[in-house]
Amino acid sequence: MKWPTWQQGAATAVVCALVVLVPRVLRPTRARSALSTTAQELSLLAGLYSIWRLARLLPLATTGGASDRARQIDRLQHWLHLPTELSLQHLVLRHESLGRFLNYYYAIAHVPALIAFLVWMFAFHRSAYSRWRNALAMVTGMCLVIRFVRVAPPRLLPDLGYVDLSSRFGMSVYGPVGTGVSDQFAAMPSIHVAWAAVVSFGIVAAGTSRWRWLFLLHVIVTSLAVSATGHHWWLDGIVAVMLLGLALQIDTRVRRFAAGRRAPPLGEPNAALTSTSGTLELGVGGARSDN
Repeated sequence: MKWPTWQQGAATAVVCALVVLVPRVLRPTRARSALSTTAQELSLLAGLYSIWRLARLLPLATTGGASDRARQIDRLQHWLHLPTELSLQHLVLRHESLGRFLNYYYAIAHVPALIAFLVWMFAFHRSAYSRWRNALAMVTGMCLVIRFVRVAPPRLLPDLGYVDLSSRFGMSVYGPVGTGVSDQFAAMPSIHVAWAAVVSFGIVAAGTSRWRWLFLLHVIVTSLAVSATGHHWWLDGIVAVMLLGLALQIDTRVRRFAAGRRAPPLGEPNAALTSTSGTLELGVGGARSDN
């Protein structure tokens, strides 16, 4: 899959930003206002995508300490009695169809699912859209910052028994180390799992259908796929979900702070209530004068 470049993302963001100005230049109509709102969101998302793509151009191709940190994570997971990626890989290697399915899911599901989720939220759950868009932006940003701490994925530690499942089936999405759309020594945390968690938890939180709970399968299958293929440790996904929780907490606190700033100070009467009280008082006074 050929990804758009950061320049293409930036150009899209600029064009959409210009479209936002249409209702201000021309006579505003409902259609133009809707176009402006949609373009504003596309501009923001295209800008975030451009930053994400640009981040991989930073000088992070060094692997210093990546393998040592990966081995520490492996020991920590054993100490925490987490299920090992090895046992999952051994299961998948015995069932080729399952292995190919998980490889396909790892390679192609995360971006289309995220785009479909954002479109669905924007079209049908506008009131909840900004919360999950903000959470997506924050969790992606936090993942990009943490990538400065180099961590090798399990598949690059064959001496511990781990297998590069994608290469085994001839389905690897990576080229040589230091090339491609993704940084191969940025296993911690998993952006795949972070984005899948945004989609699954967002649908459960915003949806109203009883079938919405089925979409939790997306984050579950994604977590299994990234571990079974050897691209991530279990802790990579756990940290990603924790970062999403932190992002949602930040969004909640910012909204409460903003609401508090808009509210009238304590002791200052509400203007609408004062006006209503005055009207009632005049009405009572008028009734008394008639008698």
